[in-house]
Amino acid sequence: MKRSGSKKWGVGSGLLGLTLFSSLANAGEINRPDLPSPVQIESALNQHLTVLNATNELRMEHANQRKWNSGNYEFNLRAGTGQRKIVDAGQNLKEWDVALERPLRLFNKVGIDEDIGAASVARAEYALGGTRHEAVRTLLQLWFAWQREQAQVNLWQQQVDILKQQAQMTEKRVKAGDAPKLELNQAQAAAAQASVSWHQAQLRAQLAGNDLTRQFPAIHLPEKLPPAIPQTVEHDFAFWKSRILEHNHELGMVQEQSHVQQLLARRSRADQLPDPTVGVRYANEASGNEKVTGVYLSVPLSFGQRSATADGVAQQAAIAADQEAFVKRRLEGDIYAAHAQAVSSFATWQQAHEAAQAIRSNTELVGKAYSLGESSLSVSLVARRFALESSIAENLAQLDANEARYRLLLDAHQLWPLGNEEDIHHANHY
Repeated sequence: MKRSGSKKWGVGSGLLGLTLFSSLANAGEINRPDLPSPVQIESALNQHLTVLNATNELRMEHANQRKWNSGNYEFNLRAGTGQRKIVDAGQNLKEWDVALERPLRLFNKVGIDEDIGAASVARAEYALGGTRHEAVRTLLQLWFAWQREQAQVNLWQQQVDILKQQAQMTEKRVKAGDAPKLELNQAQAAAAQASVSWHQAQLRAQLAGNDLTRQFPAIHLPEKLPPAIPQTVEHDFAFWKSRILEHNHELGMVQEQSHVQQLLARRSRADQLPDPTVGVRYANEASGNEKVTGVYLSVPLSFGQRSATADGVAQQAAIAADQEAFVKRRLEGDIYAAHAQAVSSFATWQQAHEAAQAIRSNTELVGKAYSLGESSLSVSLVARRFALESSIAENLAQLDANEARYRLLLDAHQLWPLGNEEDIHHANHY
């Protein structure tokens, strides 16, 4: 990931991000009705506690940058008074002196300090971007968790309606003498059992929705979501690896951290040559008969402490470089897993879809046969149960496939823009 390859979030970027999201909300190319709107996403992120904390940390780094630029040296005013006693002459002479001094940073240290301040801000900007990204990941996960539960609510509702209709039809057949009363008991029991499962699904959906809106109050849960047919994952693993690493905030953050540690190591090596202190002095001696004006220079003398400090900071820089390699290797594994899951989930959905269609078609035939008195109720109920289970499996596989693909797009900054104009281009083409 190149440090200059992507624009990072600054303190004033919230308004820019909101503008970007607002413009994208009206873009047909990225209109995904099965997801929250970009405006809701931006509002939810701006209100999330972790994002607010990361924003404050960025402000703190801007303040630290001003400290690095100005340096931590200050002017020092010294004043003193005394009395000179000349024994032979029996004189007591009042004397006083005043001095103004300040340590001076060597020129090479000034440049390093400015670089440290800028790199620390860049690291905080990447940290803010990473925090926003993790918050969106959590939001996406909670959103699909709620969708899964809501899908089961809808399917169980359909099952309840069908079984109630079947119970009514069975009751008519019993009254007509075409079916034993045992079948009516079976039909009513099946409808009651489905109603229990429907209420349980409603509770799970309510809890999942509450978990989502509690963490992201700006997200509004729609009463009904249009179905989204899963799409195949385009491009190969190499493409997604390159794209995700190019835009990865965590990698950018550890790279900047390594950069900061390298600069601190340079600063510590430069600090082995101490900064001098320059001062001007004025003294009034011998009761004003003698006046002294002068300039003085002082340099601290170190015997190994500065060298040992520089060695320690150099080791910290080496550790930071190793951390960068570790994070990159771990991210490559995560990207491979995300890509494999997206590809596999799409294939799983295709199989589940074909199986569910076949089972539903068979269930319709069994239902017609029962209505014509050519099949038993037990066979019809078993067929209904298989149809429900296959439909639930199909819906869950469909949501799994959509979530896995959206997660891949999100990590590549192609789902929603995270404060980067370049993301708009990517989002408009996926």
